[in-house]
Amino acid sequence: MKRLRNAKLVATLGPASSDRDTIRALFEAGADVFRLNFSHGSHTDHKARLELIRAMERELGRPIGVLADLQGPKLRVGRFADGPVKLVEGAAFRLDLDIERPGDITRIAMPHPEIFRALVAHTDLLLDDGRIRLRVERCGADFAETQVVAGGHLSDRKGVNVPGVVVPLSALTEKDRADLDYALGLGVDWVALSFVQRPEDIVEIKDIVKGRAGIVAKLEKPAAISSLDAIVAEADAIMVARGDLGVEMPPEKVPAIQKRIVRACRKAGKPVIVATQMLESMVNAPVPTRAEASDVATAIYDGADAVMLSAESASGKYPLEAVRMMDRIIARTESDPYYRDAIDASRTPPQQDRADAIGAAVGFVSGILYVAATVAYTNSGYSALRLARERPQAPILGMTPRRATARRLALAWGVHAVLCHDVTSVSEMTELACDTARKEGYGQPGETVVIAAGMPFGASGNTNLFRIAQIE
Repeated sequence: MKRLRNAKLVATLGPASSDRDTIRALFEAGADVFRLNFSHGSHTDHKARLELIRAMERELGRPIGVLADLQGPKLRVGRFADGPVKLVEGAAFRLDLDIERPGDITRIAMPHPEIFRALVAHTDLLLDDGRIRLRVERCGADFAETQVVAGGHLSDRKGVNVPGVVVPLSALTEKDRADLDYALGLGVDWVALSFVQRPEDIVEIKDIVKGRAGIVAKLEKPAAISSLDAIVAEADAIMVARGDLGVEMPPEKVPAIQKRIVRACRKAGKPVIVATQMLESMVNAPVPTRAEASDVATAIYDGADAVMLSAESASGKYPLEAVRMMDRIIARTESDPYYRDAIDASRTPPQQDRADAIGAAVGFVSGILYVAATVAYTNSGYSALRLARERPQAPILGMTPRRATARRLALAWGVHAVLCHDVTSVSEMTELACDTARKEGYGQPGETVVIAAGMPFGASGNTNLFRIAQIE
């Protein structure tokens, strides 16, 4: 199935999109990668959805990516004795570790000693997605006495955010470790790590995964932005998770941070997903707002590899319409003549290595000649990602003998992944590339393809061959 666009579409599955017919319809409407959100649903639910995806993949003969999104360390307050309380601006409010004692208008338990260890005077705490703001006046190892800066109603188990503080807490909870083990057993292609704060968080999960899936770092903490380049270098892909990022940072800063993250990923050649509330109104309405359509288009103009639907496709009333709408916005944006100008203007110089030199050469040649397709013959996916970094004008065929690689490439900008057999010579590779371009509808006899690959064949991360060929 040939997509008529370059940016990819990630759709979250949930109660509104769990049956075979709906998942099939979402894929045919434009979903390239399906997200399993482990913050909701049971292991049995996720297994059933993945089995439906794999059955559809076998039926259609098209690699489909699956992303398992881990919940991460969600920090919450305890419970109140008599229901919600109203915190008034200027009032004193205490947080402590006494989980046995129900909360009231003066205090509540916060069963996270790691937070207390990280707090200092004048730190701000955000409760209930930022609706309530507290300022720490005095604190210790097991308490924090605060003043209410912005008040409101606070009820049981509401979330806590600590902007500007690196909390000494692993990004992997015990629940995450169990979910990760289960997801890897299912054979997911990507794993998203929530609330990443530092590159060491990525190292920790990579030591567990050991290459069985690609790692997506979700950037939703200010501390992560401070270590942006190091996290991008360590992760396999990045997600701009604007929900919690918008809670912990002033909303007016989020657009610039989004652009900064996308630029950093494009420079490094790492896939980047822009996510959260992209078509939020379509949870309850069959069409988005004009501002939401513009939001999706902005991510596409910036050169994001993928945009993501969350509740819109997982639990909303119009999951299919949301996917169709996002697909149309992407395609229409990419057809705008200004789109190519914007993509070329935001391109960064390649790194001084063979892979980037080959990628840059392919991009340059495809802009001079009429090239029907660029082809990356790749074992690990590295060659295809180096081509995608250059955002060439011609579509990219990612040919690989590894099914896992083909599925992961479903997330990469402009890459149409094709599973093929192993080759043993340059001539065999060239013939296979030309034949595949023709069969997949990317070229006709007499047209030109440009090929990038690594020699010797079968070695990973060794892009060193560039070839121009004609389809016979």
